[in-house]
Amino acid sequence: MNENRKKELKKIALNVRKGVIEGTFNAKSGHPGGSLSIADIVTYLYFEKMNVNPEKPNDENRDRFVLSKGHTAPALYAALALKGFFPVELLKTLRKPDSILQGHPSMRYTPGVDMSTGSLGQGISVACGMALGAKLKGQDFKVYVPLGDGEIEEGQVWEAAMFAGNRKLDNLVAIVDYNNLQIDGSLDEVNSPYPIKEKFEAFNWNVIEICGHCFDQIEEAFAKADECKGKPTCIVAKTVKGKGVSFMEDKCDWHGSAPNAEQYEQAMAELDAALKELEV
Repeated sequence: MNENRKKELKKIALNVRKGVIEGTFNAKSGHPGGSLSIADIVTYLYFEKMNVNPEKPNDENRDRFVLSKGHTAPALYAALALKGFFPVELLKTLRKPDSILQGHPSMRYTPGVDMSTGSLGQGISVACGMALGAKLKGQDFKVYVPLGDGEIEEGQVWEAAMFAGNRKLDNLVAIVDYNNLQIDGSLDEVNSPYPIKEKFEAFNWNVIEICGHCFDQIEEAFAKADECKGKPTCIVAKTVKGKGVSFMEDKCDWHGSAPNAEQYEQAMAELDAALKELEV
């Protein structure tokens, strides 16, 4: 990836992060920590990798995005808004009763959302169905499904992993947002899913480990996923919960807490400063 394109993606990712803060602040609720950690992956998929078009949101040949970790909807909404699926101003309406942007993604209300998610563990099962359906119909779209690392403590995830490996769903790419924190603490304190790589490999997956904030590694991982035939791919992306906002980084307290007015101003100032640095 050339440096100019990398810089543009970094700018978009920072604006996705600003959208996360904007939405959760105005909602006075939500999940900023995991939304910030997945922002770079979501940015790469929507602005570099996936075949999606806001003017044709229901195109049968579009790539599918299933946010299995549905509570991080603020990141998805910010990316969809910046992509042009709906006005950016609507991010301020997050979780309002009459908003199209509810606390978890809804394909009924939100343009660009391919699947309603939120009950952890279920998104990857739906993604398996989409990938199998594409195989049966002879379609060549890809299905991308981000999972939380706490989410993979769910048994349903491993039933889906077994199915995908057995069916050789090489049009399916799972991304584990590996920030090592969930709502109650670190993964090993709650219910360790380790070793993640070896578990997916045992279910006949192609596994790639990367830094989830490094666009060169992100690009290389998705290219390798395209090259892999006969196996689904799992990208284990090492991330920092709350990435980009200093007082939120690596703190499980920000899993499901919204910033107050003072914290909002500080977070937006930090993200604006990072954007200004990229203009130099």
